[in-house]
Amino acid sequence: MLNRVYNVSKIEHPLSVFNRLDQFKLFLFDTGLPKHMAGIDNSAILLKTDYQFKGALTENFVLQQLRGQFEVEPHYFSDKNSEIDFVIQSATEIIPIEAKGGEDRSAPSFKKYVIARKPSCALRFLKRGYRKDGYITNLPLYLANRTRELL
Repeated sequence: MLNRVYNVSKIEHPLSVFNRLDQFKLFLFDTGLPKHMAGIDNSAILLKTDYQFKGALTENFVLQQLRGQFEVEPHYFSDKNSEIDFVIQSATEIIPIEAKGGEDRSAPSFKKYVIARKPSCALRFLKRGYRKDGYITNLPLYLANRTRELL
């Protein structure tokens, strides 16, 4: 029922070596569960553009879609200055991923990482359609289950 996603101390291959075993996020197996547990009506999610809980639901959804597509389970990165929603490992390549539930696409930590490290691939899932934005590829949320194919 729960998925544990570890924070990594470094965004390097192999990710699992850098697991911070005492730092992790728990996600529910089904996105409907946290929505139900919080007593949220569908109209609140669909109609309100500034709804705070959208981010948590979006991250939960993206994690569900990423799990099982790659040899290594998704991780996340967080330190005192920044956070990246997910970091995945595809062969020896490390791919940062941002999951956005609202209209704000700023994600300063994500952009800072991408500019500094220039990964061959950086993905941002959001409600909008496909768009290439420098090093960042923006993909609609409904394509999260095809991430591996799209790399």
